[in-house]
Amino acid sequence: TTMKTVFINSAKTILFILVLSLHQINHLYSFTNAVSIKMSTNTVLRSVKQILPATPKHWVGDGFNVHPVFANKAFTEEVSPFLMFDYAPPKHFPALKEGQEPRGVGQHPHRGFETVTIAFKGEVEHADSVGNRDTIKAGDVQWMTAGRGIIHQEFHSEEFSKKGGDFEMCQLWVNLPKEHKMVKPTYQPILKGDIPQVGIHDISVKNGEGECSAENAVGNVRV
Repeated sequence: TTMKTVFINSAKTILFILVLSLHQINHLYSFTNAVSIKMSTNTVLRSVKQILPATPKHWVGDGFNVHPVFANKAFTEEVSPFLMFDYAPPKHFPALKEGQEPRGVGQHPHRGFETVTIAFKGEVEHADSVGNRDTIKAGDVQWMTAGRGIIHQEFHSEEFSKKGGDFEMCQLWVNLPKEHKMVKPTYQPILKGDIPQVGIHDISVKNGEGECSAENAVGNVRV
């Protein structure tokens, strides 16, 4: 099932609004493990099950100094269909000296899920085994479907490496349903200018329920 996704980025908050199909939403388990969904009224009730403490940072390659946000909940049913969420807080990288290799992660494989990368500051350059090569800049999204298997690499872009600067990003891994795990690998660059923005005060409220139009949403998702 194809769905549309809207991303709203505030200074310190990442809000993913996933507009799910009626068929799939009954199979989505909330992280709170206490969700009541009434399809007739679209009422969603949630309670907080646990507040996770901040996790220490670790390096992914030499370009991404990240917090594993889900901590020991990563790759568990409690956060399904999400698998992992890394956040690299703002960090200054000096310009590379002549002869230095770009910072990042070399070739590595993925299979059976999707990676969603958002650049808040700096630039990320992607290349993969099916011929995609692209750079996302501040405000852009990189959506890669690994499907039946792909090898890719992620580095600070050549331009960013030359100049240096502040770097901030996050990456979310989204599991694919069984019927989509062997799809053809794909890559979607979703640029800042193509992503709808909704002001927090622009969301209409009717009968106590919020509504947000997704008519112009971009990006195809399989959950």
